[in-house]
Amino acid sequence: MALVVQKFGGSSVADAESIKRVAARIVETHRAGNRVVVIVSAMGDTTDDLIDLANSVSTAPPAREMDILLTAGERISMALLAMAVNDLGVDAQAFTGQQAGLYTNASYGRASIVGVVPERIARQIQNGGVAIIAGFQGVNIYDDVTTLGRGGSDTTAVAFAVALQADVCEIYSDVDGVFTADPRICPAAHKIDVLTYEETLEMAAHGSKILHLRAVEYARRYNMPLHVRSSFSQKEGTWIVDEKTRNRWEGDNEAPIISGVSHDKSQAKITVAGLPDIPGTASRLFQVIANAELNIDMIVQNVPTNVKGVANISFTLPIADVRKAVDVLQANQSELGFETIMEDDGVGILSLIGAGMRSNPGVSARFFGALFEAGINIDMISTSEIRISVVVSSDDLEESVRVVHNAFGLDSEGEAIVYGGTGR
Repeated sequence: MALVVQKFGGSSVADAESIKRVAARIVETHRAGNRVVVIVSAMGDTTDDLIDLANSVSTAPPAREMDILLTAGERISMALLAMAVNDLGVDAQAFTGQQAGLYTNASYGRASIVGVVPERIARQIQNGGVAIIAGFQGVNIYDDVTTLGRGGSDTTAVAFAVALQADVCEIYSDVDGVFTADPRICPAAHKIDVLTYEETLEMAAHGSKILHLRAVEYARRYNMPLHVRSSFSQKEGTWIVDEKTRNRWEGDNEAPIISGVSHDKSQAKITVAGLPDIPGTASRLFQVIANAELNIDMIVQNVPTNVKGVANISFTLPIADVRKAVDVLQANQSELGFETIMEDDGVGILSLIGAGMRSNPGVSARFFGALFEAGINIDMISTSEIRISVVVSSDDLEESVRVVHNAFGLDSEGEAIVYGGTGR
């Protein structure tokens, strides 16, 4: 008897008929002899609608009250789903995050999990029933409800899977799994059968919207297998496991050097020009950014050849944070000593990801060669052991995804470059 944690996103429970379909899937899993715990998101666009409603009655809604409001969406879907499962003859009980035992810190709107004590959930499944938990929410030391931020239901699912020592955490959405690229802009993209946690983290951090970054980090920390699949079909999805397990699954079959190509349209670039070219300048600059609780991605520093003693630093960050970043930098201009700030929201980030980069030469040459042949100019470059990312013009982003995807044999009709393949 396996213990299965299933998470269903908003598109999977968007309306009454969808909820009934999900309920039938839960009952099927239960009747196959499994103990089942379900995490559910708010229906469809409920969260966005609640945010709009709050903004219509308040110019600055307090964070605590926003969390109370937003958690209502998941409470609605969990109750309706429990009703639908009960209607199919299987006992199901719905639990809020607080009732389920998910504890967080006091950061309203973006709380972090500090502990999970799933006593009521364990009793429910031990008694043969299904437990349905509202995702995205918990409770802090003040007994206030808190939310985990966007994508928090994924993290909720992994947290309960770990706490209950589940055999697998299934993440259901409206797609069949993780693809080699976004099929909407790269029709030749195909589903990936298995990924490592590291590859999935890089994808999640650089534009892939299938899984939330914190959820993958949590799963990697506790080695919890994830299975990303569609709630609209019975197809096998994408398994996310550690590297040793992946190698065992692959067996004698050679895996591709490159797993996929991600892109991110949500980033902008800020250039701080005319900084004093002395030790400690970058440290002070990024301390100002850190104090404002802003996350940045790529960083490049260059020293102009025509001006002595100054440097320029460029970095990328979410478009939504540009105004805050510019304001805080300008407020500290006299301390930092820079001349000017330039903003550019007409950029996109292209990332090539694959564990095979560690041991195969020629990946960088092929990558940059493909972009060169397509006439695509590169603004910034960043790398890790298993990733190459570049900043390009937003006008070139989609074309760059397609040409790189094709260059590495990832097109569905192509032949993937595998480990041990020739590099150049």
